Amino acid sequence: MRTVTSLQWRDPALLGLICALIALLGGALLSFGGVILAAAAFVGLVVTVWFLRDFIFGFWVVIGIITLLPFAVFPVKIVFSPTFLDAALVGLIGVWLLRAMSNKDEEWRAEDGRQVRLRPPSSGPRLIWAVAAFIGLTVFAFIAGLGHAPLTANVLRHFVELLMSMALFFVVVESVRDHATLERVVRALILGGALAAALGVFLYALPDETANRLLNLLRPLGYPGGDVLRFIEDNPDLPERAIGTSVDPNVFGGMLIMAAALALPQITARRRLLPGLGAFLAIGLMVVCLILTFSRGAFVGLTSAAVGLALVRYRRLLPLLLLGGLLLLLLPATQDYVAHFIEGLQAQDLATQMRLGEYRDALTLIGRYPIFGVGFASAPDIDLYLGVSNVYLLIAEEMGLVGLVAFLGLVGMLFALAWRVRRLALADARLEPLWLGVHAALVGALVGGLFDHYFFNLDFHHAITLFWLMFGLAAAASQLAATKVHL
Repeated sequence: MRTVTSLQWRDPALLGLICALIALLGGALLSFGGVILAAAAFVGLVVTVWFLRDFIFGFWVVIGIITLLPFAVFPVKIVFSPTFLDAALVGLIGVWLLRAMSNKDEEWRAEDGRQVRLRPPSSGPRLIWAVAAFIGLTVFAFIAGLGHAPLTANVLRHFVELLMSMALFFVVVESVRDHATLERVVRALILGGALAAALGVFLYALPDETANRLLNLLRPLGYPGGDVLRFIEDNPDLPERAIGTSVDPNVFGGMLIMAAALALPQITARRRLLPGLGAFLAIGLMVVCLILTFSRGAFVGLTSAAVGLALVRYRRLLPLLLLGGLLLLLLPATQDYVAHFIEGLQAQDLATQMRLGEYRDALTLIGRYPIFGVGFASAPDIDLYLGVSNVYLLIAEEMGLVGLVAFLGLVGMLFALAWRVRRLALADARLEPLWLGVHAALVGALVGGLFDHYFFNLDFHHAITLFWLMFGLAAAASQLAATKVHL
């Protein structure tokens, strides 16, 4: 169990003064800002105090927002309306920086009572330097792209959010350095994904009018209003697509890829993170909801992750995967999904034809600006546009072939590290399902990225944050296997 040194407020006069100041500020906010602003400030204060007492709580807040309220913004405007995720990331990174500046060492107490003193991991590992270099290249591409298109406040804000999401990698690697912490973060991701899936299935099962009315209750938090339900080809005569609170069914499917793949190894884990049949229930909810999104790319991504897990370690998953595939093909309730999937394979539906057109336009844009791309604002040529349903082509559009090669090199370095420590990771019964789960989640995301763009699209800050959170967890899990620190 970790021991944390905290401030002790022993002076009653000081404590009373602090309480009086808080009450005074709360009253002022209530009088001048209204109930919503006062409530938001109170929640922010509670979260900040909890951040300081338990740093990992910050990860829970970030994960809860990513999975349940990814597009929520505060109902106030200073210069702009900050999102819940903006505030959570600023708080998490800020507290981490304060801890890093105030503590060179951290003290841990093992379960047997012995004291262990760990120094923060050295900044020397190549992967950490590589991520820092990739962030630097991203900034360079952004600045270079300003010669092609004017900078707007919205683009600048989204780009800063991108940098915060990437910086989360360092927070994870520096903070997740023992089995217990890794388990807490992974458990939160699985529970967040399962809760989001349960909400998605619930809304899907409701009558359209009722579901639409419930989703419109989120308008004060910056969510779209009106007819927000989504259908195949945006045609209400075609099947509905599950969206939960993620607005876009494909983005919702992308989150479910990672959460479900992360949970799959829990089926055979000796020490499960969820009690009883909790892992089976969570996975079942996420798989069903992913199918209801009708996101073919997400389905291929999750299937790739599951097959990879079965081939690498869990052979017992193969019969379950075959059974699931047969049920999907044969059950009457899934025939719309099967037909939609086949149409995509044959390029017969409108969405697939539009994607093929996007790919052609993206290749044309990359051909004109191959080295460092066109940046993150907009395409400089009137006959082209910035955006394509493929994360790799999108990176090449924005950062050129140099950026794409750098990203692929970064991914290669991460999996090379995993390959080097694989025997140590698989020999640790407690670490094995966590280590395999985070890497399977990344495999699913990388495969899903062949068919969509949300893991590098500035409009989907939460999806980018989830990717870099998982990237950091994979690096931390491999580092944990290499150091073999048991706490």
